[in-house]
Amino acid sequence: MICVKLQLSEFHSSSRNLEDSSKREWKPLEDRSCTDIPWLLLFILFCIGMGFICGFSIATGAAARLVSGYDSYGNICGQKNTKLEAIPNSGMDHTQRKYVFFLDPCNLDLINRKIKSVALCVAACPRQELKTLSDVQKFAEMNGSALCSYNLKPSEYTTSSKSSVLCPKLPVPASAPIPFFHRCAPVNISCYAKFAEALITFVSDNSVLHRLISGVMTNKEIILGLCLLSLVLSMILMVIIRYISRVLVWILTILVILGALGGTGVLWWLYAKQRRSPKETVIPEQLQIAEDNLRALLIYAISATVFTVILFLIMLVMRKRVALTIALFHVAGKVFIHLPLLVFQPFWTFFALVLFWVYWIMTLLFLGTTGSAVQNDQGFVEFKISGPLQYMWWYHVVGLIWISEFILACQQMTVAGAVVTYYFTRDKRNLPFTPILASVNRLIRYHLGTVAKGSFIITLVKIPRMILMYIHSQLKGKENACARCVLKSCICCLWCLEKCLNYLNQNAYTATAINSTNFCTSAKDAFVILVENALRVATINTVGDFMLFLGKVLIVCSTGLAGIMLLNYRQDYTVWVLPLIIVCLFAFLVAHCFLSIYEMVVDVLFLCFAIDTKYNDGSPGREFYMDKVLMEFVENSRKAMKEAGKGGVGDARELKPMLKKR
Repeated sequence: MICVKLQLSEFHSSSRNLEDSSKREWKPLEDRSCTDIPWLLLFILFCIGMGFICGFSIATGAAARLVSGYDSYGNICGQKNTKLEAIPNSGMDHTQRKYVFFLDPCNLDLINRKIKSVALCVAACPRQELKTLSDVQKFAEMNGSALCSYNLKPSEYTTSSKSSVLCPKLPVPASAPIPFFHRCAPVNISCYAKFAEALITFVSDNSVLHRLISGVMTNKEIILGLCLLSLVLSMILMVIIRYISRVLVWILTILVILGALGGTGVLWWLYAKQRRSPKETVIPEQLQIAEDNLRALLIYAISATVFTVILFLIMLVMRKRVALTIALFHVAGKVFIHLPLLVFQPFWTFFALVLFWVYWIMTLLFLGTTGSAVQNDQGFVEFKISGPLQYMWWYHVVGLIWISEFILACQQMTVAGAVVTYYFTRDKRNLPFTPILASVNRLIRYHLGTVAKGSFIITLVKIPRMILMYIHSQLKGKENACARCVLKSCICCLWCLEKCLNYLNQNAYTATAINSTNFCTSAKDAFVILVENALRVATINTVGDFMLFLGKVLIVCSTGLAGIMLLNYRQDYTVWVLPLIIVCLFAFLVAHCFLSIYEMVVDVLFLCFAIDTKYNDGSPGREFYMDKVLMEFVENSRKAMKEAGKGGVGDARELKPMLKKR
């Protein structure tokens, strides 16, 4: 149930917006009121518009044209049609002709996304290849399915001079009807070779294709077992990260430093070796090449040295902050023990996205066949929407981006709400029975407007980037170097802005879950906290994310190795490339889902920790909410600052709690 007392909640929200974030009281999980109600109403109105588009496309008859198909004269196959004014061959009775047949099915128009061919309604699709007009004539006489134009009788197929234009292009490929959509599609997709040359070199060899498909079917039990193995490995890795996080982070840090030092050393060694090599033995033609290689090695060695020095200085500065990353990973492991339903959150989100994408694609297909019949230059029928309604597909595309981002944002808000509840509950025995469901309840009752606003901001950035990418693809090879550089720069800048906004949005949702403020206030508060802890944020986002990426690689490699060992023993099937690719892709998807949630939990915990240390100092009445592991980190930091004396002023400025003025 969404809030009923809108005026009262808006008053609370507006009063909080006027307060300065540095002086405002943070009361975790106490003050609950609706946030960003106008944005929720706007999102509801937008969804109503999406529903109107779907209803309009179905009500105007597009569903019958989409499912049953129609010929080039506007007749729907499988039913009796009404005569269209000034259009020949329209209004025909196609009750016995249920399938759409294209005279030249391989003539694709990629720009307009359609087949450039005359379409006819036929009684049956040719299941075997027809090489001559005599074969086409025999097929029509035996099956009652005329594959030439309606104006040409089967008896005239071999005698008429118009047969080359009104009959299908020879040879007619063997085809079969597409299930549920009644279109005759070529069985051998090699006829699309000129549009997919890279693909066709692989699939045109039917023996290879059949072996691949049979390999998947033969080894389906192994594939399912390996997919289950990747799921188990992902869950085991999440537990391992918690218990060996300290060792894992330091091993990773040491390996990175050793790798940089080793690479730099090898480059300088190669440079010195090549410089000492005698040049008298080199022929004059290769002397210039040798000098260029020597100069390139020198540049590479200098660049690697500079990179290594910068990396070493960064590690030196952040060495004390790596301990916070370790502590956060350890606490994140505890969160998953107390909130086991977090593991399944990606599956519910993926299920919701799939349902919406299926709805969106079906509506888009309906839109493609809706509108009024219009005769084109060739005398055939096309269905077009006139007036303002012709721009509905733009609205539909915006809906795809906004609603998809809304679903993803709901996941972020749900995870943030559950983790915030865990963090700011001092006695973990008092946690709700299902913190995830409690978080979903708070999301639906209070914060749908905040999620709608945050997802809309991401949509505003995505749409221009997609438009620029489309323009770049259309102008590829035609624009000059300057225009190409400007386009790529704009696309790159918008991509970076989108990533930054995604990260800020996630932290804004966390701030909203903590203090129930609207999106702008939460984003401002989260931004201030992140800026005050910039070095800690950098450490977590570099060390932590890289460690999780290595975890994904580990799961994929382990699953792939197990797949190679198992498939290698199947003597009846030797080509196991496709099953292995399927297994590795699934393993990466599962690992990404699990570890991305882990990464999200770590980010939420960090913001909670930063707010906790900013507004509490551990004194009576201002006790910390944090876990014992994080409290030990704070105590160790204080001891280190006391021992350092004045030399630790730099770190003290960051670690000292910023008390509010009363």
